Amino acid sequence: MRKLLLAVAALAAAMTVLTAGASAVTNGEPDNGRHPYVGLIVFDTADGPSWRCSGSLLSPTVVLTAGHCTEGAVAARIWMDDVVEGNPEYPFGGSTSYEGTPYTNPDFCIGCGQGLPGFARRDIGIVVLSEPVPTSVVSEWAELPDAGLVDTLAKGTGVDLVGYGVSKQLHGGGPPVWTGPKIRMFAPTQLVSGQFVHSSEFIRLTANPGGGKGGTCFGDSGGPDLLSGTDTVLAVNSYVTNLNCAGVTYSQRIDIPEVLAWIESFL
Repeated sequence: MRKLLLAVAALAAAMTVLTAGASAVTNGEPDNGRHPYVGLIVFDTADGPSWRCSGSLLSPTVVLTAGHCTEGAVAARIWMDDVVEGNPEYPFGGSTSYEGTPYTNPDFCIGCGQGLPGFARRDIGIVVLSEPVPTSVVSEWAELPDAGLVDTLAKGTGVDLVGYGVSKQLHGGGPPVWTGPKIRMFAPTQLVSGQFVHSSEFIRLTANPGGGKGGTCFGDSGGPDLLSGTDTVLAVNSYVTNLNCAGVTYSQRIDIPEVLAWIESFL
């Protein structure tokens, strides 16, 4: 299923809702309410709940996520709780979730280029909720960046990762198995040099646990990459380059003028 894995470049998020365990930024810690506007999204096909991602509220009714999360989905629902693990309404929804309609950026494309730098393009999605998330649940929202903000940032600039993706590996003779409870997680990381082909679309982030940096993995797709210490979204988690979710991860920039204009059309 393309939503889970595509060749070596595993999409850093879309995780089947039936997979046991899933959640959390790697080498991170529980968010503990620091980013209440980040939620866990389940996407439906005609067969019902099929995969999940992370996303952030830009307003009480508009959720920003990744295009590979929204593509092919007919409906979505989001949980805004720090801890979704053990919720008996997951993944079908109920009084603890909010229903919405997914939209994919019209220029989204997977496999449209040659090699890793051209793996994806305009990996941006939006979910419009049918009713607003009450301010009693979430009273602050993620903020859009100024156009071109990423181009002004130096190598090593701090970035905050937030998401519900898997957080740890289990080893046992076969390929590593990722697991972790469905908990909103946080970890700091840094920008890697942007001097690479396709840098106009993506930022690269270090994912080096040995260096004290967090990373993203399956289930984190669509979650925000925030300018450190702020609520400003620089990019959304898009894909990783290996099954270990280590080394460097790639995130789709949202500060591109055309991308910002498309997002703002929903606000």
